[in-house]
Amino acid sequence: MFFKSFIYVICLFILIGCRQNKSIPTKSIPENKSYNWIKKTYSEKLGISETNIKNEKLYRFIDEWYGVKYVFGGKDKNGIDCSALVSTLYANVFNKTISSTTKSLRDEALKIKESDLKEGDLVFFITDGRKISHIGVYLQNHKFLHASSKKGVMISDLNEPYFKNNFHSAGRIK
Repeated sequence: MFFKSFIYVICLFILIGCRQNKSIPTKSIPENKSYNWIKKTYSEKLGISETNIKNEKLYRFIDEWYGVKYVFGGKDKNGIDCSALVSTLYANVFNKTISSTTKSLRDEALKIKESDLKEGDLVFFITDGRKISHIGVYLQNHKFLHASSKKGVMISDLNEPYFKNNFHSAGRIK
């Protein structure tokens, strides 16, 4: 009888202990990401050295918006389109107010050669077969940030066949 009671009490303590244990968080990304974490993450995404990630404000902005879904005409984290993303990035990272339509941004930008692209420059695409209809912000190593209609805010490569075939021009905000 004593042995049965002893086992019962032990099982009770184990069950109570298990219920009170907090679950181990599965999120491996820290809430307050250090600049070193940002540099490591985005240098890997861009295929560059961490020492090349110099604009902390830019990469924190990217990290904050990465994965936000695409919504045509959207302007916030509930959904954003490509031109609003560019406009929001410029306001937050470069403290510049620029247009929020692709056509206006192309008109505002100083045309540059693709080979002259620098971080923060604009890249324009003709994706509907007729006119410039997509825009992104150049980062480094042929990579750019944009709001994809299928995958939301993301980084893509200018050398991917889709973007290579639909690339129209590059521009720099004056």
